[in-house]
Amino acid sequence: MSLDPAIAARLKRTADGLVPAVVQQYDTGEVLMLAWMDDEALHRTLTTGRATYWSRSRGSYWVKGDTSGHVQHVRSAALDCDGDTILLKVDQVGAACHTGDRTCFDADELTVTRA
Repeated sequence: MSLDPAIAARLKRTADGLVPAVVQQYDTGEVLMLAWMDDEALHRTLTTGRATYWSRSRGSYWVKGDTSGHVQHVRSAALDCDGDTILLKVDQVGAACHTGDRTCFDADELTVTRA
Protein backbone atom coordinates (compact mmCIF):
# COMPACT_ATOMS: atom_id res chain seq x y z
CA MET A 1 0.00 0.00 0.00
CA SER A 2 1.09 3.58 -0.50
CA LEU A 3 -0.03 7.11 0.25
CA ASP A 4 -3.36 8.08 -1.29
CA PRO A 5 -2.52 9.65 -4.68
CA ALA A 6 -4.84 12.61 -3.99
CA ILE A 7 -2.86 13.43 -0.82
CA ALA A 8 0.49 12.80 -2.52
CA ALA A 9 -0.45 15.18 -5.33
CA ARG A 10 -1.05 18.01 -2.84
CA LEU A 11 2.32 17.66 -1.06
CA LYS A 12 5.08 20.13 -1.84
CA ARG A 13 8.29 18.43 -0.81
CA THR A 14 11.83 19.67 -0.22
CA ALA A 15 14.51 18.69 -2.73
CA ASP A 16 15.12 15.53 -0.68
CA GLY A 17 11.43 14.55 -0.76
CA LEU A 18 10.49 15.63 2.75
CA VAL A 19 7.70 17.71 4.28
CA PRO A 20 7.95 19.28 7.75
CA ALA A 21 5.46 18.05 10.31
CA VAL A 22 4.51 20.33 13.19
CA VAL A 23 3.36 18.24 16.13
CA GLN A 24 0.83 19.66 18.60
CA GLN A 25 -0.84 18.27 21.72
CA TYR A 26 -4.44 17.74 20.60
CA ASP A 27 -6.24 19.01 23.68
CA THR A 28 -4.06 21.93 24.86
CA GLY A 29 -2.63 23.23 21.57
CA GLU A 30 0.91 23.01 22.98
CA VAL A 31 3.47 22.79 20.16
CA LEU A 32 5.63 19.78 20.94
CA MET A 33 8.13 19.33 18.12
CA LEU A 34 8.92 19.51 14.44
CA ALA A 35 9.89 16.43 12.47
CA TRP A 36 10.16 15.36 8.84
CA MET A 37 7.99 13.02 6.79
CA ASP A 38 8.12 11.58 3.33
CA ASP A 39 5.19 9.92 1.57
CA GLU A 40 5.82 6.56 3.27
CA ALA A 41 6.08 8.08 6.77
CA LEU A 42 2.81 9.94 6.23
CA HIS A 43 1.15 6.80 4.89
CA ARG A 44 2.30 4.79 7.92
CA THR A 45 1.11 7.54 10.27
CA LEU A 46 -2.33 7.74 8.68
CA THR A 47 -2.83 3.97 8.57
CA THR A 48 -1.47 3.04 12.03
CA GLY A 49 -2.40 6.05 14.16
CA ARG A 50 1.19 6.17 15.46
CA ALA A 51 3.43 9.09 14.43
CA THR A 52 6.11 7.87 12.03
CA TYR A 53 8.89 10.14 10.81
CA TRP A 54 11.95 10.12 8.57
CA SER A 55 15.16 10.63 10.52
CA ARG A 56 17.53 12.73 8.45
CA SER A 57 20.46 11.91 10.75
CA ARG A 58 19.90 8.13 10.75
CA GLY A 59 18.51 7.86 7.23
CA SER A 60 15.63 5.66 8.39
CA TYR A 61 12.04 5.67 9.60
CA TRP A 62 11.24 5.91 13.28
CA VAL A 63 7.98 5.47 15.11
CA LYS A 64 7.83 7.95 17.97
CA GLY A 65 8.05 6.02 21.22
CA ASP A 66 9.26 2.66 19.95
CA THR A 67 12.54 3.01 21.85
CA SER A 68 11.73 5.71 24.41
CA GLY A 69 8.18 4.72 25.33
CA HIS A 70 7.13 8.35 24.67
CA VAL A 71 4.41 7.48 22.19
CA GLN A 72 2.43 9.87 20.00
CA HIS A 73 -1.12 8.66 19.32
CA VAL A 74 -2.32 10.65 16.31
CA ARG A 75 -5.74 12.24 16.75
CA SER A 76 -5.78 14.19 13.46
CA ALA A 77 -3.60 15.19 10.54
CA ALA A 78 -3.96 18.15 8.19
CA LEU A 79 -2.11 19.83 5.36
CA ASP A 80 -1.68 23.58 5.31
CA CYS A 81 -3.11 25.64 2.44
CA ASP A 82 0.09 25.31 0.36
CA GLY A 83 0.57 21.58 0.98
CA ASP A 84 4.09 22.20 2.28
CA THR A 85 3.52 21.52 5.99
CA ILE A 86 1.70 18.79 7.89
CA LEU A 87 0.03 19.44 11.23
CA LEU A 88 -0.28 16.41 13.48
CA LYS A 89 -2.44 16.67 16.57
CA VAL A 90 -1.40 13.94 18.95
CA ASP A 91 -1.94 12.58 22.42
CA GLN A 92 1.65 12.68 23.69
CA VAL A 93 2.67 10.08 26.28
CA GLY A 94 5.75 11.32 28.15
CA ALA A 95 8.32 13.67 26.67
CA ALA A 96 8.17 14.75 23.04
CA CYS A 97 11.76 16.03 22.83
CA HIS A 98 14.78 13.75 22.50
CA THR A 99 16.31 15.67 25.45
CA GLY A 100 13.59 14.34 27.73
CA ASP A 101 11.68 17.64 27.88
CA ARG A 102 7.94 17.78 27.33
CA THR A 103 8.38 20.02 24.27
CA CYS A 104 11.30 20.90 22.04
CA PHE A 105 10.38 24.59 22.36
CA ASP A 106 10.89 25.31 26.05
CA ALA A 107 14.68 25.61 26.35
CA ASP A 108 15.75 28.81 24.60
CA GLU A 109 13.15 31.55 24.52
CA LEU A 110 14.28 34.39 22.29
CA THR A 111 13.86 38.07 23.11
CA VAL A 112 11.60 40.03 20.78
CA THR A 113 12.42 43.73 20.42
CA ARG A 114 9.79 45.92 18.87
CA ALA A 115 10.83 48.94 16.83
